[in-house]
Amino acid sequence: MGLSSKLGSLLFFLGLYGICSGFLQENCTNYKLQFKRVFSVPGDVAMLSSTLVSPDVFNFTSVPYNITWYESKTGRELSNQPGQILVRGETLWLFNVTQDDDREYITIVRTPTRCYKQTIRLEVNQPDAGKCVRPHKADQTLTNGVNSNLFCPLKDEIKKLDSYNITSSIKWYKDCNLIVDGEDNIIYLEKTKLMIEGVMPHHKGFYTCTLTFTLGGVTGSVSETIDAKVNEEYCLVPEVREPANKIIKAEMGSSFERRCLVFVPGNKCPTIFIFIFWFVRDELVFSTDPSDHFYTSETRMWSQDSPIKGVWLERMLMSSKLTEKDFNINYTCQAYSDRENPVGYFTLLPAEPDLILPMGLVFGGVTVLFIISVIVYYLFKVDIVLWFRRAFSIFYTNTDLDGKLYDAYVAYPQNCLDGFNEQVETFALHTLPQVLEKACGYKLFIAGRDCLPGQAIVDSVDNNIQASRRLLLLYNASTFTGKSPTSSVSSYNKNISKKSDGINHNESRTSDNSSMSFDGSDEVHSDMRQQLECVAAMHRALLDASLKVVLVELEKVTPAQLALFPESVRHLRKKQGAVCWWKNQRTRQRWKTCMRREDEEKGGQDAELSPSLSPSSRFWKKMKYHMPVRGKRVVYPEKTALLNL
Repeated sequence: MGLSSKLGSLLFFLGLYGICSGFLQENCTNYKLQFKRVFSVPGDVAMLSSTLVSPDVFNFTSVPYNITWYESKTGRELSNQPGQILVRGETLWLFNVTQDDDREYITIVRTPTRCYKQTIRLEVNQPDAGKCVRPHKADQTLTNGVNSNLFCPLKDEIKKLDSYNITSSIKWYKDCNLIVDGEDNIIYLEKTKLMIEGVMPHHKGFYTCTLTFTLGGVTGSVSETIDAKVNEEYCLVPEVREPANKIIKAEMGSSFERRCLVFVPGNKCPTIFIFIFWFVRDELVFSTDPSDHFYTSETRMWSQDSPIKGVWLERMLMSSKLTEKDFNINYTCQAYSDRENPVGYFTLLPAEPDLILPMGLVFGGVTVLFIISVIVYYLFKVDIVLWFRRAFSIFYTNTDLDGKLYDAYVAYPQNCLDGFNEQVETFALHTLPQVLEKACGYKLFIAGRDCLPGQAIVDSVDNNIQASRRLLLLYNASTFTGKSPTSSVSSYNKNISKKSDGINHNESRTSDNSSMSFDGSDEVHSDMRQQLECVAAMHRALLDASLKVVLVELEKVTPAQLALFPESVRHLRKKQGAVCWWKNQRTRQRWKTCMRREDEEKGGQDAELSPSLSPSSRFWKKMKYHMPVRGKRVVYPEKTALLNL
């Protein structure tokens, strides 16, 4: 046979071998044998997953691809076989595994321009001890005397089935005996977790978790065994105490530090296998150099024996100056251990402006200003009101249009009556008119000065009071008590009762024939006038509020003397107070003492300017305060009547 014929035969056999083997020798990137092996026993389901569909290999989210599975020895392509083989994407499911399935399997991922190859090893071994315990076991440790957990190693299978929306269930066995939930302090805590409360030495042994599911119309199961040992020395899951997942505020530009505090319960914790790390924007902070924007301290450790035995670990996160980009993000501290990796975090926000001090100053200033204003108003109330009346008289109604004839009706104890005093008469007939009428321009009706001879008493009192805008009731200590300050109130009440009866009878007679008139000398008439003025004034002031009564106290009244006053006068005095002339006299006496030498030198020429007669003295200011306001605002009666309709 010639050389050409031999070469042709060789190429034919090679091509035939390539066809029979199921795949041609492609120029694929070979990831070789996968490090992680898959272990199974006869009768179980084996799951083989390719790790080529990964962003580390190619961009599988945007590049189209397909996956093909092959047997390594024969090169035969594996396809779906009911009850035996199921290919789903990157996963190969082998049902009812036999010893013949113990081999290597090749997965090839092809894209329009590339291909990738990987080999996966499946080991099939006979089970140990009653076909329950798997020969390949996972070692886990239980801690004596505390609650401990066992974790089923089938989490990859469960995750894959969950992605298919396949319902599955797990059962646990100890030494091939089914574990009933809650029996022997063993609890099914989660789908892949078994909790043993108060571990005791007899809890050691082989624990097998069996996952049962139905896939592709075939029901199968897969199991894993845990070799659980009970350890007298224990170290539990670390607890991140700080940060506590809270919001923290700081000022921009300020330095900042926050600690990560972790507690690891246990009587013997290998701290060399427990680590603490800080993450900022999901980036690990490993620098300890203060010149860096964020840096950490070395981990500090110390032990604790009570109340719970364990180990504390602390690591600081620091920054010399916070910038705008450091706010509104999470800062995470994570503890790494062979059990769990708990985390704690905090969110950093910019601090709000400190308004406490400014608000406190403003509030304090307003409070002080208010107190000062109250004190000033209390001390200078009369002066403030009088100034306001002068400055803004347009706000007050013109009293000339109210139909009244007098600004005030002056009532005082007259001659031959109890309480009469020449000083009182002098004040009523001379001092009061001199200031209020001449200096201030008020119009007064003064009993004893303005009464018309022959006029009826009742008509005179009632008409003149009605024609007045105020009633000035002048009194001294004995006006309502008799000449003796100690006279009883019962005597006064008896006297006023008699006078009132006399007023009623005389009023009726006067209305008939006006026989009760003024003759200028009748003591009874004067006494009756005084009582009538008092009764009328109190009636209008207390009952119908049609007349404002101003009490003018000419001399100091003791509490004992005040107790003998009529109840109506006491009530009015308590309600609105009295304008005290005797206080003004004290001021005058002090003024006389201070100015005696100057008066002697000037010959008394400035006597008329003494404080007792000066309209600017305290007493007369108070009198003007109680007198009617002389406003400028005009109110037309006809318009007021129309508005009231």
